[in-house]
Amino acid sequence: MLSTAILIAFVLVGLGLVATVVRMLLGPSRADRVVALDLVTVQLVALSALLALSSANSAFLDLSLVLALIGFLATVAFARYLESGPEPSGNGPRVHKEPHPELRGHAQNEARNEARNEAHDEVHGS
Repeated sequence: MLSTAILIAFVLVGLGLVATVVRMLLGPSRADRVVALDLVTVQLVALSALLALSSANSAFLDLSLVLALIGFLATVAFARYLESGPEPSGNGPRVHKEPHPELRGHAQNEARNEARNEAHDEVHGS
């Protein structure tokens, strides 16, 4: 009974892995590829756990742990990469024309203070 359940789980995880690899290759965006890569690592962890169950070898559980850690780090690295640049649409590098909303007031205050200092210097001849 357990071997039948493990076999069904192998087939289902394998089908999910194939579908996820197709999504990873086709995209359409880099974010889709990153999510698909994360799902591939989760499915590889599941396959490794199933191998541990079917072969009664606990070394596959160690492999599952290592795959989970590497998958997490890869997802974080790719998420940082996604923040660094635009989609590959040919529009060129991302350029911010306005200051960040949190810094907009700070930049305006600095400009106002600089104008006050210049006016003060003109009046007092410094």
